[in-house]
Amino acid sequence: MADSGNTDAFVEFERVQKSYDGEILVVKDLNLSMPKGEFLTMLGPSGSGKTTCLMMLAGFETATHGEIRLDGVSINNIPPHKRGIGMVFQNYALFPHMTIAENLSFPLEVRKIGKSDREEKVMRALDMVEMGAFGGRRPSQLSGGQQQRVALARALVFEPELVLMDEPLGALDKQLREKMQFEITHLAHELGITTVYVTHDQTEALTMSDRVAVFDDGRIQQLAPPDQLYEEPENSFVAQFIGENNTLDGVVKEIAGARAVVQLDSGDLIDCKPINVSKVGERTQVSIRPERVEFNKDRLQEGTHRLQAEVLEFIYMGDIFRTRLRVAGRDDFVVKTRNAPDQVRLQPGEQIEIGWLPEDCRALDA
Repeated sequence: MADSGNTDAFVEFERVQKSYDGEILVVKDLNLSMPKGEFLTMLGPSGSGKTTCLMMLAGFETATHGEIRLDGVSINNIPPHKRGIGMVFQNYALFPHMTIAENLSFPLEVRKIGKSDREEKVMRALDMVEMGAFGGRRPSQLSGGQQQRVALARALVFEPELVLMDEPLGALDKQLREKMQFEITHLAHELGITTVYVTHDQTEALTMSDRVAVFDDGRIQQLAPPDQLYEEPENSFVAQFIGENNTLDGVVKEIAGARAVVQLDSGDLIDCKPINVSKVGERTQVSIRPERVEFNKDRLQEGTHRLQAEVLEFIYMGDIFRTRLRVAGRDDFVVKTRNAPDQVRLQPGEQIEIGWLPEDCRALDA
């Protein structure tokens, strides 16, 4: 599930593997190419291999096998400080004994840039992240959000073509984190910087990225733009990991082109799109997103697939209602409906009919 060699690629992993003990592969045969200016997020649970990939790109880890190229040049044997890559970490990694301006000046001094040029670049980078007035302060005099802005400015100050970010917003509170997500994305696109971003936060990945690579067990499970990843997951792992998802277990009874008939373990027969099933008799997990399910009778359109359900919980969440139902023997089936004036309000214990369109239902691997 990845791309092969690409002539327009700015960042390229070709058949990259990584093992720490010579036996267990943390990254397995990774092929990935990124064009210039793309914002790509590596998303996955802990231990899925995403951070190891970032560290190999930065040069802090060495690939056991395969080649990593930057702008067509192999960087396998180039030390980190000569790769010209900007880095932003979760813990900011600012020098506590230096002022903010000195922190930003440091990567420029290392690159032997003259004093007046340095001062100009530092001011420009601080202004970019709205920290122009804080150059004389020490990191300990700044809030977490301000320190993260400085860490971002320091990664951008020497105008790198590639910036790597490892869980950079993990330590911030929700509101600040959301604000910073938009600021980082805006800056990256405005400056045309190629960005590789690592997170385990799916919302962050969906809101910030041009494309998302979903990692599990050392492999990319799916690589796609956020909307495609959410609407068209290619396997059960991606469907479960990205956003909220309903699953029902069953067996494939029939496959005909873009339609499969699945018999659920409850005995109900439903129509689905066969995505990751190949033959009749195969076990499958059917996936339906909560917002694709409807229970307002007048909104159940023609051609909707219908099932009986029992209401277990009806929760008001402001902009939406979240209803938990018992469907086909499962107690964890969720429906999300918009808070609209005509929305039916349900009571626990009510028996209702729910429905969805067959194209919103995907038969995936069991």
